[in-house]
Amino acid sequence: MNLFDLEGEVAVVIGATGVLGGALAQGLALAGAKVAVLGRNAERGAECVKKIADEGGTAQFFSADAMSSRGLATAHREVEAKFGAPTILVNAAGGNDPKATVTAERPFEQIAPDDWRANFDLNLVGGALLPCQEFGAAMAKRGHGSIINIASVSAHLPLSRVAAYSAAKAAVLNLTQFLAREWAPRGVRVNSITPGFFPAEQNRRLLFNEDGSPTARAQSILTHTPMGRFGEAHELIGAVIFLGCPIASSFVTGIDLRVDGGFLSQTI
Repeated sequence: MNLFDLEGEVAVVIGATGVLGGALAQGLALAGAKVAVLGRNAERGAECVKKIADEGGTAQFFSADAMSSRGLATAHREVEAKFGAPTILVNAAGGNDPKATVTAERPFEQIAPDDWRANFDLNLVGGALLPCQEFGAAMAKRGHGSIINIASVSAHLPLSRVAAYSAAKAAVLNLTQFLAREWAPRGVRVNSITPGFFPAEQNRRLLFNEDGSPTARAQSILTHTPMGRFGEAHELIGAVIFLGCPIASSFVTGIDLRVDGGFLSQTI
């Protein structure tokens, strides 16, 4: 028996047009799932689909904005028509917003409520709430499914500067446990993954100077990470396959799986 075989599963990866979401989509496809690549950028979606196809996997891009209930419902219907009913949902949409980030020029007390709401909602409403309402509710009706939300180390320890992002990701953890309890009797498992620091579009300016050297913030992160390095996108694949597989993690729900190089284990 192959504990990590996803043959016959249909995985929806929202935010698969990003670096981390794309790596998760590729990993699920390599494990045998048919993958629906959802996002707003058709060009990057096509690139993700091509990478999966080149490795022998099955995938298709579906245009969707995680902040649009109507768009998610349309994509849901299109995925069902193409691949069948989704059985795995990965919520990888989200990111920081400079307008909601604390800087010397913009202290915390000067963050505009509208900017806060926009970043908070992107990471909670688009990053978990609306997709879970659309795809998760359908899984619960069918009595089978796995939902994997993407949290952050800042959900556990609020990092400096990214206040709205940290608050939203903390809420994602809470919502994950809420839904795990609500939907466990209906055959749906709900878990989260906490990535450590993985350089991607949303944090590259915080981690690297224009010449490619690490910023003071990056140096601080590396010092705080016992493994002494940043993560690589492919290192999240094992976690998402484990949580997505109905055999390997059949009795696992409501957990947060940390892939952080020990960051959250570090003290003084």
